[in-house]
Amino acid sequence: MVRSILFDTETTGLDPEQGDRVIEIAALELENDLRTDRYFHVLIDPERDIPPEATRVHGFTREDLLGKPRFADIADEFLAFIGDDKMIAHNAKFDFGFINAELRRCGREPLDYQGRAIDTVAMARRKFPGMPVSLDALCRRFGIDLSERGTHNALLDCRLLAEVYVELMGGRQRGLGLSGSERQENTGGRVSVERPRYDRKPRPMVQPEGEVLARWVAFTKTLDNPLWVQEG
Repeated sequence: MVRSILFDTETTGLDPEQGDRVIEIAALELENDLRTDRYFHVLIDPERDIPPEATRVHGFTREDLLGKPRFADIADEFLAFIGDDKMIAHNAKFDFGFINAELRRCGREPLDYQGRAIDTVAMARRKFPGMPVSLDALCRRFGIDLSERGTHNALLDCRLLAEVYVELMGGRQRGLGLSGSERQENTGGRVSVERPRYDRKPRPMVQPEGEVLARWVAFTKTLDNPLWVQEG
């Protein structure tokens, strides 16, 4: 069993070096690339204002987060959940940058980006060069339901990315010979696979006649005891 962590953050802006902070973290546990039922999710008081342009992206205002824990309050719980496993994110450099800025701020060691990060944006660009690789675009490409997605939400985005990640890795139950047309679902740790049904009608037998039949009979006479010729 190979464990990895897929995660996402929402923030007050785009640059932690300029004082932007994390306001939401969601992380899902994967085993052999499939989602389990274990996850970590928390809203965080950023201890600063939230610009209107950031609120338009994720929907959170400063008032929404008053009374929520600070990052320092949840740091140990988050670190315990992720352990030492690989960490998957869409545009991983962004999310690692914010998490590491928060860890440094509260006196913790930063995460090893080079040794742990798996970036699904980079994966998608290699697989689909020149094509859009936003989370929405990849969901549409792979036929993943986006109906619940309005503003950005870290937990929902993680769930969508978990499906995208499986597809980027080559499809569900890799290595078992399942084709892309077969559908697999994670049902509480059990994997059920639904194979497509094919309604094939029997093709009518074509009986040779005339010149074609004569040529076939002549040809078979040149063969040495052909198996399909039986004497009555």
